[in-house]
Amino acid sequence: MAEKTRYADEELDEFRKIIIEKLTKAKEEYEQLRAAITNEDGNDVTDTSPTFKVLEEGASTLSKEEAGRLAQRQMKFIQNLQSALIRIENKTYGICRDTGKLIPKERLRAVPHATLSIEAKNSGVK
Repeated sequence: MAEKTRYADEELDEFRKIIIEKLTKAKEEYEQLRAAITNEDGNDVTDTSPTFKVLEEGASTLSKEEAGRLAQRQMKFIQNLQSALIRIENKTYGICRDTGKLIPKERLRAVPHATLSIEAKNSGVK
């Protein structure tokens, strides 16, 4: 029996559902981070008395910087998930970009935007 070169449409549908679910959650988390950065929730000390200690202001700045970094990571995750959806549409989803072989389903269920098999990832080839 010949080795499979791509996942069947039914399998791709399963992965599409997983990705859409993760994408929805990731977008919600991104919006929460963005709101924290821009102070859209209004629960910051910047609009109250300016007599707060410098340390508290520093903690607020650090928190916003951290939220900014997390938001950047979240946006990259969203973009990777969107790219995975495009690969599903192109029927190239789940194919290792290094070896050309199918990435195991277990890996794709855990990391649905993966483009490398574990072997390729561990070999350090990019």
